[in-house]
Amino acid sequence: MNDRTPGTYSAGLSHVGADGAARMVDVGGKPITARIASAEGFVRISPELERAIRENSVKKGAVLDVARLAAILAAKRTDELIPLCHTLPLEEVDVETVLEPGRVKVTATVRTQARTGVEMEALTAVAIACLTVIDMGKAIDKAMVIEGIRVTEKRGGRHGDYTAAPREEGR
Repeated sequence: MNDRTPGTYSAGLSHVGADGAARMVDVGGKPITARIASAEGFVRISPELERAIRENSVKKGAVLDVARLAAILAAKRTDELIPLCHTLPLEEVDVETVLEPGRVKVTATVRTQARTGVEMEALTAVAIACLTVIDMGKAIDKAMVIEGIRVTEKRGGRHGDYTAAPREEGR
């Protein structure tokens, strides 16, 4: 069933056709340029899970290492997970997982030479790393919360560079 009314959609939305249907953007006419995007996210964890991660005693294995590898794999498969994403030749996926007091911090930086950016790849890497922390630690801490996933930096492309404002303490 289609309840879209032709002509009622903004021509400024690149992923929406004139009939309101979602579509993949044609980037064929754009130049290939260097692109980079970084993202971050956090998993709030209990003191018990924090201790188990620090001591490497989580039964499923080394949480930070597995989460980092999951993030790299996820970045490489973003186009399979998000329907309108282009398939991109990734040149580098750098992921860091850090145990901080009361949380795990995940950062990802993705680089390519392409016609479109890699923000979704960086965000997907962070999200999947955070979900991996939850999967591995859920026997110890069922109340974990993912928070603060965002793009922190983007470079390259027609819309220019972007750097996020510093995160406020407690946010």
